[in-house]
Amino acid sequence: MFTIYHDFVVNVSKEKFFEAVSTPKGLNNWWTLRCSGNPKLEEIYNLNFTDEFNWFAKISKFDKNKCIEFSMAEAMEEWLPTKFGFKIHEINSEKSEIEFYHSNWKAITKEYRIASFCWAMLLNQLKDYLEKGIITPFSERN
Repeated sequence: MFTIYHDFVVNVSKEKFFEAVSTPKGLNNWWTLRCSGNPKLEEIYNLNFTDEFNWFAKISKFDKNKCIEFSMAEAMEEWLPTKFGFKIHEINSEKSEIEFYHSNWKAITKEYRIASFCWAMLLNQLKDYLEKGIITPFSERN
């Protein structure tokens, strides 16, 4: 199995970061078109991007303000059975170090490489959203 990794620092509190990656409103501001679910262990989230990409994931790890992991339940074939998550390390009250991972890829395929690039772009948009209040319109997200 193969894993995508991205580590970065964001100039916001761990609480603010966790909200952006664990709540439907937060996810909609940088990743999904429409998202639903409740931030708690074993909760199923609907991750809607388009009618064709209307995916579902279950929260498989949850430690408020410390980590969250989503295990894909319904998605394109290559995304199954992948899981992605965020580990949050507080540097101080207004700065957090983030460890992002997207694991359980069966092979390093074209989709794996595209996903790695897209995650890098999306995580940068997440950083802009949190630090500068910039919400990139969904149609312009990678």
